[in-house]
Amino acid sequence: MRHFGHIAPEERQRLFFREPSVFTADSPSRVLSAALGATLYSPATRPQLADDIVKQAGRGVVSMVLCLEDSIDDAEVVGAEENLVRQFTGLAGRTDAGELPLLFVRVRFPEQIPDLVQRLGPAVRVLSGFVMPKFTEERGMPFLEALASAETASGRRLFAMPVLESPELLYRESRVETLEGISRAVDKYRDRVLALRLGVTDFCSSYALRRAPDMTAYDVQVVASVIADVVNMLGRADGTGFTVTGPVWEYFRVQERMFKPQLRRSPFLEGQAEELREALIEHAMDGLLREITLDQANGLLGKTCIHPSHVLPVHALSVVSHEEYSDAQDILRPERGGGGVLRSAYTNKMNEVKPHRAWAERTLQRAEVFGVAHQDIGFVDLLAAGLPE
Repeated sequence: MRHFGHIAPEERQRLFFREPSVFTADSPSRVLSAALGATLYSPATRPQLADDIVKQAGRGVVSMVLCLEDSIDDAEVVGAEENLVRQFTGLAGRTDAGELPLLFVRVRFPEQIPDLVQRLGPAVRVLSGFVMPKFTEERGMPFLEALASAETASGRRLFAMPVLESPELLYRESRVETLEGISRAVDKYRDRVLALRLGVTDFCSSYALRRAPDMTAYDVQVVASVIADVVNMLGRADGTGFTVTGPVWEYFRVQERMFKPQLRRSPFLEGQAEELREALIEHAMDGLLREITLDQANGLLGKTCIHPSHVLPVHALSVVSHEEYSDAQDILRPERGGGGVLRSAYTNKMNEVKPHRAWAERTLQRAEVFGVAHQDIGFVDLLAAGLPE
């Protein structure tokens, strides 16, 4: 699979200075954690789940979560498990499945992990891992231990994606202790923790809050403070950190808005894409685009998505610009190992070699999986090219 692999090769050549690389479910975890992109959630109860997965893969989705937790009713769990096993078994035997996305199952209890893996049998080969809800050290360790046991029993490499969403993490008086516990748990299973996911909807629930479509998670200060502390303790660039993914965006159509749209008109006029701008605004995408940008500015990579229309904006804004790529390469040149300061090739900023090194390394990692745009290509071009005809 590859990002933007659903568009024609000649179109990719037009858009990319360096095209996104190909990766598989068996690629190194370093590659997969950066490549998750927009992770699309779907209830495991969907009767045509296998067809849905194949269809979304054809539209550019590279990671999906099939949910047995909050997205379904408590009374539906048994039926959802049976459906999941049936759909995965059918999916594993399909000849038209092509390159499937990375597939994860969001479970409720640790015991579901070995049970589902055993019931899947040979079909476990299409499974990449499990999403673990309300993760703390106390509640999370049984999930991680169950994952390790299931991996040994099946012979299949399985990844964990803990969801950080518990009240203990939100409340100031218990936050540091909770983060320290989470750090101990995920560090013990570092090779199997692909990414940490943020459950912002649960954070808001603790205070009876819900952000409006023209607000981002960063406008809700009690939530923004948690994101900052999670990145501070678990997302460091010193080799101890993990990939932390952006929070879910809940909206996909807006009937009425209080504030002006947040998308500048000029980038769309330059690309002759004014209709695209209007469609994005109509479907609350201007708020989503702003939140994605703030996610990246705050050290997050990828995003939880609950609607297929959110996938392309996440991926388009994840592509590395030619300017970013140029700066990163300059900073990491071998002859710059001693440090120093240099003017960027775009002559618009200072690149300080030692302080900017970690940023440059992370940028090139993103460039590997999302590609580098040509000098005259912006996110509007990438959005327009990725839309279905």
